[in-house]
Amino acid sequence: MIIPAITKVIMEQHILILGVTGTGKGRLAFDLAKQIDAEIISIDSMKVYRRMDVGTAKPPKDARSRIKYHLIDVVEPSDSFSAGLFLDAAYAAIEQINSRNKPLIAVGGTALYIKALLYGLFESPAANEQIRSQLRQQAKTEGPEQLYEELAKVDSTTARRIHPNDSKRIIRALEVYQLTGKPISQLQQQWKNQAANDWTIIGLQRQKTDTNTRINRRVKKMISEGFVDEVKSLLDEDKPLSKQARCAIGYTEIIDHLNGKTTLQEATELIKKNTRRLAKNQRTWFKTFKNVNWLDIEPDEPVEQILNRTKQLLNNIKPHRFMKP
Repeated sequence: MIIPAITKVIMEQHILILGVTGTGKGRLAFDLAKQIDAEIISIDSMKVYRRMDVGTAKPPKDARSRIKYHLIDVVEPSDSFSAGLFLDAAYAAIEQINSRNKPLIAVGGTALYIKALLYGLFESPAANEQIRSQLRQQAKTEGPEQLYEELAKVDSTTARRIHPNDSKRIIRALEVYQLTGKPISQLQQQWKNQAANDWTIIGLQRQKTDTNTRINRRVKKMISEGFVDEVKSLLDEDKPLSKQARCAIGYTEIIDHLNGKTTLQEATELIKKNTRRLAKNQRTWFKTFKNVNWLDIEPDEPVEQILNRTKQLLNNIKPHRFMKP
C-alpha cells in the first residue's frame, strides 16, 4: 500500500539508503519498498555474484519474491566485476524502473559504487601490466606494508582510506601515480565537476559498539547457516573463483580454513575482525559525503520505529545534492 504523504517525494526523487555494514539498511530498504511499491537496486560489490549468498548476506529469497531487486546474482563467481560494469547495469535498471513509473530505492555500502552512481566515474589511466607486475613482485618480496608506506608518502589521502594489507588497491593507486605523476585522490576530484541526479540520501548510523556487536552476531549466524559448505561448493565448481570473489571478506578466511591454514574458530574470529575493519573504512568514506540525512539508530530499536522515522524524515526534507569533493 502506497503511503500518500510520501508518494510525491518518492515519485519525483530517487532514494538512496547507505551506511556501514551491519546497520540494518537492507531491512529498512525492504520495509520501505513494501510500503511504497518500490523496486530496489543493490549497491554492493559482492552481492552481484551468483551462489555467493550466505557470505554476502543477500536478502532472503522470500524478500526477493515480494520485492523486485536489481544487481543481485548478475555474474558468475568466476567473472570479474568493476565499478564501470556496475554503473552500466545500474543505469539500465533505473531506466527499467522509470519506464514502469515505480519508485526507486538504492541501498548499499560500497562507497565507490555509490559515488559512481551519483557522479559517474572519474577518468583514470588504463592498466599497465608492466608496472603492476613490478609492484606485485615488490609486494611479494618486501610485503604490502612497504608498498603502503610508499603510497602514504605520495598520496596520504588515499592511504587513509585503504587498509595496509589491501594490496590490490594499493597497487592500483601507485600504478596511477607512476603513470600520471598525480595522486589518484587528486584525479578523483573530477567527481566534484559531475552533476549528480537528484537523490534523497538517508544514512543509518549506530554506535560503534552496537555495530560491532551486530557484526559479530551476523558472522556467527553465517557459520550456522552453512557458510563453510557454500564456500566448499564454490571451490568445487569447474571454473575457479575470480580474484575479486576469492578476496571477499569471509570467503578468504574460509578458504584458508579449508586449506588447513586455520581452524574454523580462528577463521570465524578473523571474519569478525576484518568485517569490523571494513566498517571502519566505510565510516571514513562516508565522512566525504555531505548533506546526508542521518538517522541515529539505537541498539535494539524496533524495525517498525526505524521505518516510521524514515517516513517522517522523507516528509520533511527536500532533495538536493549530497556530495563534497
